[in-house]
Parts: sequence; structure tokens; C-alpha cells
Amino acid sequence: MQNSIPEWVDSLPNISGAEDLVEKAVGSRRTRSYYGDVSPATFGNINSAFAIALHMHQPLIPAEGGDLRTAKIISNLKYMADNPGIGDNYNAGAFRGCYKRMGEFIPQLIGEGKEPRIMLEYSGTLLYGLLQMGAGDVIDSLRNITVSPQYRRAVEWLGCPWGHAVAPSTPVQDYRLHVRAWQQYFAALFGFDALARVRGFSPSEMALPNHPEVAYDFVKTLRECGFQWVLVQEHSVEDPATGAGPRLKHIPHRLVCRNSEGEETSIVAIIKTQGSDTKLVAQMQPYYEAKGLQRVELKGKQIPPLVTQIADGENGGVMMNEFPSKYFEVMRECSGSSTPVMNVSEYLEQLLSSGIAEKDLPELQPLFQKRIWDRLKPGAGAEKLEKTIAELKKEDGRFSMEGGSWTNNISWVRGYDSLIGPMERASALFYEKAIEPGVPSSDPGYRNALFHLLTSQTSCYRYWGEGTWTDYGKEIVRRAVDIINFDIKPPAVQKTGEPAHAVSKKSSKDIHKPGLVHGHSGHEPAHRAPAHHDIETVRGHGTIAKNTHEKSEPDHGRKPFHPSTGHVPAAHASQKKGGK
Repeated sequence: MQNSIPEWVDSLPNISGAEDLVEKAVGSRRTRSYYGDVSPATFGNINSAFAIALHMHQPLIPAEGGDLRTAKIISNLKYMADNPGIGDNYNAGAFRGCYKRMGEFIPQLIGEGKEPRIMLEYSGTLLYGLLQMGAGDVIDSLRNITVSPQYRRAVEWLGCPWGHAVAPSTPVQDYRLHVRAWQQYFAALFGFDALARVRGFSPSEMALPNHPEVAYDFVKTLRECGFQWVLVQEHSVEDPATGAGPRLKHIPHRLVCRNSEGEETSIVAIIKTQGSDTKLVAQMQPYYEAKGLQRVELKGKQIPPLVTQIADGENGGVMMNEFPSKYFEVMRECSGSSTPVMNVSEYLEQLLSSGIAEKDLPELQPLFQKRIWDRLKPGAGAEKLEKTIAELKKEDGRFSMEGGSWTNNISWVRGYDSLIGPMERASALFYEKAIEPGVPSSDPGYRNALFHLLTSQTSCYRYWGEGTWTDYGKEIVRRAVDIINFDIKPPAVQKTGEPAHAVSKKSSKDIHKPGLVHGHSGHEPAHRAPAHHDIETVRGHGTIAKNTHEKSEPDHGRKPFHPSTGHVPAAHASQKKGGK
């Protein structure tokens, strides 16, 4: 199997056009064992285990240049480094060190004869931003521990959406594009062999959709993209029988999701306990909690519980300053003990080889769904589902279909109409102009539009409230619309390339249609995104007219924006090679 593709294509990150290679790589991992011969910890001689993951993210922002409308899109980390006198931007160097340091810690500990473990989740925007700003040393450090045979057993990468999109409020078809874009870009940086070892998925902000239609599509996307397990926040799931939270939090569960048509899908769920607190990982709390646990019974077998935590790997003084020494201390102490550190896939391989099957795991479902299914039989249809949800909302103001996350005090939709509306319209336009006509995903215009669409859906634009960050998001959406309208050519005029493969062929019928709009402004999802003739998006001083085949003239001299070269259509962009 081909093991490498370029990191850059037309000065853009390589996020589309190699879907067949991605599919082949992830398909190869479904039955393959990776840890059986290299894991020193075995279920027969341990009492418990623990796993830790580091979440790393930086958004891309239009901030290089004085005019928002023409500013180059760069990493927020580069902006911080270039403007150290603003706010806490002086942390840029420390953040960069955090992104690199696991590539130094793992070799040192293995060189000492220890068995360290770490799970890493880096957003696509962070990885691209590091490469774009010339931080190739960071990528090289990560590549060493990812691909080198002597180190890779210690490192498990987790998949995530490329642009750090929040699943409950990102259109279904776009979320799948995020997942595939991350997979392809990861393969471009680290190779398809490394991608084949990525089995777990970490949703941004631990945000799990709980609307039945959206949750079903979320899990379906993960399974069809080859993932075998997903991290979930304990407060975002419930026991289907009781509606209460999970009782056995430290054993794997099966997340089961049903839609209004009665279809069902599931995936192994690993529970992250407690809330968003970087100190839990920085001070290695999971190890000390696991030391106090004993084996538990599951289907007549005694298994060791697994305490699992994830935290931002660069945020806060404790994580930046105290984590290194504590990590070394705990890795040295736990290696060879009855409470070792294990990565989740390593643990699951041993669990499933011990005679426990996936169907034996206790069930979970997204929060609040018991109240729906108590009143509605799966298969009753979308109309009755929406009626039931409306009734429950009317009866209880706390009932919500916005999903659950580790930041349940923050809404990803309320108060962001000015950004979410244009984002949804851009999504519908991309479907109509690129996906539905079958524009090749290798086409420069397709890739440029996809880059801007996925970048515009970064959660950071909906975290801080209205202001600079929402302005960043709206500007990137505006550029996406420009590129979709003026840079994407219908397949009839394409000279080269294969048909777009944004999703697996078996699921294209379901996903390549105007998708669900998740939780916009608190309204219910499951309505179709607007067709092109419904769209009226401002472009400079012109607009996209409401007639399907006509549009107003653009500003004289204005052309779609390309992140690296300015207002230049991708089809005419200079063929610039980037990299380390």
C-alpha cells in the first residue's frame, strides 16, 4: 500500500483527493492486532490500569495584515508569536514546546527501560498551522514517536474533526468531511501505516450529539470511517433503562444510537470522568484513582478497570509547568506495576481477546434520550420525533437537544445566529455546487472551498461570544462562499481527476444530500439545509441572487481569496511547494 502523499497541494493542506487510499488504510486495521506482541501489561497480572490523553488545538484566523477582508489565514499560534505584547500571547513559545515535548519524553523513558504511554489528539488546524509557520521541528518530533518501531507502541493517536468542529451544531455532511480531512492530513504527515493504527476518536469539546437523528449520524460516520471506539464525557450519556448516569464508569460501554426511522448503530464508548480540568491530567490523577480500584466482574469474567482522562495539553500553568515532572515520576513508578498505564486500544485488544465481546458491554445512549423513547417508538418517523421533542421542551426548560460536553455551561448555538446562519448556508452551497454534481475532491477549487468551509466551523469562533472571534468566523465563511461560487467548475468542464469521494461509497446516498442543521439557534435539527435559490449571502457589495442561475456582479477586481496568495482563484494559484 502506498504509504505517503504530499503534505501540501497548491499551497493548501492535503485534505482531499486521496479518499480511496484513506479508506484502504483504515479498512486494514479492522481485524489486525497491534499490541499483542508489544504490551507488557496483561489482564492476568494487573488489578487496574489508567489512560491519559492530551488534546491540542490552535485555530486558524485571518489575521496577517491590517484588513480583515484581505488578511492571510494563519495559525493563532503564529499570531501570538508575532504579537507577544497582547494579552497572554507571551505564552506562544511555551505552547509550542508543549506541542513538541511528548516527542522528547517518550524516547527518554523508553531509553530508561520504562513503558510510558500517551494518547494524542491534535486538530488538523493545529497541525497545518505548525507546518505553515515553519515549526517543522515539532512535526518531526511527533513523527519520530509515531512511526519509529521502538517508540510507536507508547503512542496512540486519536482521530478528531479537522477543524475542531463541535458535532451537535455542525451539519452532518460537513462533520464527515472533517473526519475524512483529518484522516487524510494525518496520513500526509505521518503515513498511511500510522493512520491504520488510529482506532479511537475524540470529539472536540467532548461534545456528543443527543438529538436522535444527529447522534445516529455521528456514530454512523465514525463507524464508516473505520473508528472502533469514542471518548465520551460521563455527563453526556445515560443508562437506557434508568436515564441515570453510568454506574461502572471505568469499564468500556457500548454507545447505542437510534434514529426516527428505527435504524440503530453503536460503537464502543470509553468514559472520561469529571469535567474540564487540566489539573486532572497534569497531576496524573487517573493513576492515583486507579491504584485504589480492584478488578470488576463483567459477563462472568474478572477484568481490570481503566481510568481514562483527557485534558488540554498546553493550557494553564499546571499543565505547562508541572506536568513534565509528574509524568516522568508516574511513568517510572507504574511501569511493571499492578496498575500500569495503558492506551485504550491496547486495553481493548486484551479485553476482546479475553472472551468479552462488544455485544457484552453495558449500553449507554446520549443524554435525555430515555425521555424521548419513553414516549416514542423508534421507527415512528421524523415528524413525530420533532413533535415529541417540542412537547418535552415545553414541559421542562432544562430539556435540551444541543448535546452534552465537558463545557455544559456553554452553548455552542445560542447567541451565534450571525455566524451559524451563514455557516449553514455555505454548507448547503458547497453541497449544491461541489458534492451533488460530483466535482472531483482532487480539484483545486474543491480543496480550497473545503479548506475554508471546515476552517470556518472551528469551535473557537463560538466560544468567546460576539466580537473579534465571530468576525473571524464570518470572514472565513464569506471567503468560502466566494470560492464555491467562482472557483469550482462543474464536472463537465473538468479535464482531470476522479469523482469526489468525500464519504465511503456505501454511504454516499445518505450523506451527499442537504444535511441536518444541528441545533441552530436552539431550533431543532433534522430539517433540510436551504437550496441554492434560498441563499442570499453578502459578497462584498454584491449578493448571490435568489435565482438559481443568476447572480449579481461581484465587486470590480475582486476574486476569491486563497489563504497563501491573496485574492487568487485556486485554479490559477502558483504551484508553490511548502513543508519543513
